Amino acid sequence: MSDIFNTLHEECGVFGVFNVEKASELAYFGLHALQHRGQEGCGMVVSEQGKMSVRKGEGLITEIFRSASSLPVGENAIGHVRYSTAGGGGIANVQPFLFHHKSGDFALAHNGNIVNAKDVKEFLEDRGSIFQSTSDSEILAHLLITTRGKTRLDTVAHSLKILEGGFSFLILTDETLYACRDKNGLRPLSLAKYGDGYIVASETCAIDAIGAEFIRDILPGEVIAISKSGIESCFYSENNKHNMCAMEYIYFARPDSDIEGVNCHYFRKQSGIALARTKPVDADIVIGVPDSSLSAAIGYAEEAHIPFETGLLKNKYIGRTFIQPSQELREKAVKMKLSVIKSIVKDKRIILIDDSIVRGTTSRKIVSALKEAGAKEVHVRIASPEIAHPCFYGVDISSYDELISANNTVEEVREKIGADSLAFLPVEELYNISKRTGLCTACFIGKYPTEIYSIIKNRKQ
Repeated sequence: MSDIFNTLHEECGVFGVFNVEKASELAYFGLHALQHRGQEGCGMVVSEQGKMSVRKGEGLITEIFRSASSLPVGENAIGHVRYSTAGGGGIANVQPFLFHHKSGDFALAHNGNIVNAKDVKEFLEDRGSIFQSTSDSEILAHLLITTRGKTRLDTVAHSLKILEGGFSFLILTDETLYACRDKNGLRPLSLAKYGDGYIVASETCAIDAIGAEFIRDILPGEVIAISKSGIESCFYSENNKHNMCAMEYIYFARPDSDIEGVNCHYFRKQSGIALARTKPVDADIVIGVPDSSLSAAIGYAEEAHIPFETGLLKNKYIGRTFIQPSQELREKAVKMKLSVIKSIVKDKRIILIDDSIVRGTTSRKIVSALKEAGAKEVHVRIASPEIAHPCFYGVDISSYDELISANNTVEEVREKIGADSLAFLPVEELYNISKRTGLCTACFIGKYPTEIYSIIKNRKQ
């Protein structure tokens, strides 16, 4: 759902700057553009003549970095915005992590999830490693210290071979910025040019925000090393696949971001068009749940030749204190977050477009609010397939109990949310829209791209 109280959350966004004067200022604006990927904590590590400084905290970018004087000084930086899934929250888990070692200080930031983290952590602890956080991101740092390669790039590549999951890593040393992407290509990471320096970011919207020039996507299984000498690249895996998480297109990424050559607004609008074509219903107006569902709602309205209206208004000024409210406040949260424009919906048959249904709580409250405002009918159309399986690659759904579609038929879900009709986008349309054969649709169909899923499933289910 588009509402923050019963929604999907994706774990984190990363942003790197190399060889740019006042790198922290660019990192600030880059992280601000990625704020939608994480709102619980943020930080940056900046390198200046081999000395690294860190500043981070729990909260939004504007809360942690309130003035230019609060920004660390240097020409190289990595930054991070966090939404906690694996390992939980708390200041100890806010990234980037800064490590001091005899071989040289280094910092690390991570987006995604390592699904064999428990096994690798136990392996490292048996050999003397001591962990300072509960985040699985710290595992790579210990691998970097204990792994020996011919070069640092070789060491990074060999360390990544041990990890399974969906992730992107940024590693900053005194001379080099390393950017790494998982071998299945589940999480996005892009490279750009900025003057004589370089930018690496989870999404292209952050690259555009600072006026950098997009070069290319970092490839699945690739590690690039950016230094004053230029860019060096290698692959840590020979079995690399383009299985981008479908939810990046559907929900996570900003609509102005391009994910592996496909613009997210375009993808969402096309999903609305496909939804209207495959799941039509007669109605008076089409409305979308703001904000991530508006592109799909526009597409549905255009294809169905039904007027698009703004029937729901999002209150953008609700504080973050509502992200994890008490149960009593949770019951009131939807009405505070989303307001119904009664004059638009009264006496109308409405098609309500949303990007997904996770637990169903928010859907039920929105449908109820629309009918209380006088809507004659509310037909819910979801611009994604049914989320019926957990995700272990950086999305905060780790058990079947959390998912209403895992335990109910479409008709049963319709009854629970109080809609007059309910339909989902067929999964094959995701491939048609993106014009690609490789996508991770595990949360829809239960087919996971990593070999060790059966171990995780037994633990989580």
